[in-house]
Amino acid sequence: MSFTADVAPGVHRVEDAYTNWYLVEDGDALTVVDAGVPTSWDSLLDALKRLGRSVDDIRALVLTHAHFDHVGFAEKARQRLDIPVYAHTREVALTRHPSRYDHEQPRSKYFATQVKAFPIVASLVKNRAFFPSPVGDVVTYEDGEVLDVPGTPRVVFSPGHTYGHCALHLPDRDALLVGDAFVMLDPYTARTGPRVVARAATADSERAKASLDALAATGAQVALTGHGEPWKHGIEAAVRSAKATPVA
Repeated sequence: MSFTADVAPGVHRVEDAYTNWYLVEDGDALTVVDAGVPTSWDSLLDALKRLGRSVDDIRALVLTHAHFDHVGFAEKARQRLDIPVYAHTREVALTRHPSRYDHEQPRSKYFATQVKAFPIVASLVKNRAFFPSPVGDVVTYEDGEVLDVPGTPRVVFSPGHTYGHCALHLPDRDALLVGDAFVMLDPYTARTGPRVVARAATADSERAKASLDALAATGAQVALTGHGEPWKHGIEAAVRSAKATPVA
């Protein structure tokens, strides 16, 4: 577990198994954005302790998308903390079956050839990432909606990685929680820099690239992705780079 406070004002990054998830502070309350891998529950408790917070401060958990490595402790949080889990309407089916997602290329092709990514895959296996609990119930949201949760993020629909993928804009913090609309580390190739995730985990790469325009329109300075380091040089530059980079 790696914890970095204030990657944007009041936004804290936790990384488990090369996967990021975030805590958004708003007064005395918190929103969790994405839920890492199953073992990230322990990281949640540790992060709260570092912040001087408790589980009682968490009001909601919002999913950018429902891939297996982003829903890790979502169901446990829903049940134990009695909080809502939010997802886009088009992600509901995937929250029930987080490992059954559409992708353009076989995953086995990458596992067999991308040697530099072996440590990432090994860490995901070690942390039981491929076997998350399904989410029993979700509150749905739509494009452009401002969620009534701490931080009041605005939904930016960005399909392609999954069909219901969304980013979350925090305009008062000049930050965009990107999810996997683009990443700074591709878990399937270990390549870094702004890029659309490899076809092994992307449903429609052309649509994913087209959706980047909606991210650029936010004008956010800081982009916080699901994999890799924060990008602090303006979302427009990140989008230009991701669009110019071939999808593996």
